[in-house]
Amino acid sequence: MYLTESVLVIDVGSGTQDILLYQPGKTIENCPKFIVPSRTQIVAAQIRQATAQGQGIFLHGHLMGGGACAVALKKHLNEGLKAYATAQVALTFNDNLAYAEEMGIVLCEESPELVTSIWMGDIDTFALRQAIEAFGLEYPQKLAVAVQDHGFSVSESNRTLRFRLWEEFVMQGGDLKKLVFAQDIPRVYTRMQATRENVSEAILADTGTAALLGIMVDPVVIPHLNKGILAVNIGNSHTLAAAICGDRVYGIFEQHTSMMEIEALAKLIQRLQSTELTNAEVFEQGGHGATLHPEMQPGWDFIAVTGPRRNMAKSLGWYEAAPYGDMMLTGCFGLLSGMGII
Repeated sequence: MYLTESVLVIDVGSGTQDILLYQPGKTIENCPKFIVPSRTQIVAAQIRQATAQGQGIFLHGHLMGGGACAVALKKHLNEGLKAYATAQVALTFNDNLAYAEEMGIVLCEESPELVTSIWMGDIDTFALRQAIEAFGLEYPQKLAVAVQDHGFSVSESNRTLRFRLWEEFVMQGGDLKKLVFAQDIPRVYTRMQATRENVSEAILADTGTAALLGIMVDPVVIPHLNKGILAVNIGNSHTLAAAICGDRVYGIFEQHTSMMEIEALAKLIQRLQSTELTNAEVFEQGGHGATLHPEMQPGWDFIAVTGPRRNMAKSLGWYEAAPYGDMMLTGCFGLLSGMGII
């Protein structure tokens, strides 16, 4: 795809949002980039401030990623302070609104009393526009965004659902570019849907998809793809590893980074290489799960690792992928690859 217009590419993580302003005609290394706190960190700080001041809060806007803001909300409620929220925003904390109410959230479309109002959403276009225009740059019309979307289910565990979706993907051919949504977004992906509502016409993908695609455009990785690689993204919250040959994912597992020491990660990788890894052993360790295609064979000796917590695997001697010289923008480069731009 050849573009004549700029694209704002945003990879939303639990700790940071990694932003690339892709400008056609420039080398990627010279395109403006930002690494700033993610919206869940910003919202969490706003909730904590209200808690410290003994003020109630009203959460409104869009469904977004939980994590830090969910922890801050629980502490706020534990202090006996009021928390009002619109129904859409409350889905951030649980797909079942009855459980959100059990937490102590009062559902309403407008706050019934004077409290601190906090806007929620993974993408703050107002702040982004201010930042970009402050440097004399033109804010682009086209946006591409990656968020981690567990999928929506009132009754099914998010961990179970997320890996059922990964399993369907692997069994149906494992083409990552089919998980980059320029048009219709499957209804199950409510976080992507909420981002599209907030930023109309944005191209959406999961952060896992973006990271894997980004590793695949690293120049050292590319020659190994035809034989097969293991791509590992060690994020602040989640670690995702995939066996990729050509353009196809044959196997994948996902675990919470905080639940793994280096020995546990190395063992999971070895089990994936030997095709012995099971969904049960990852899920029972508190992770999301694992899925391997029946056609997957043992091997996968070349391992490429990326992510803000990649130093965790330093002693294992894996190749540290940094496409276009910038590891923190791996997901952004993956989105551009998925869009056919690079």
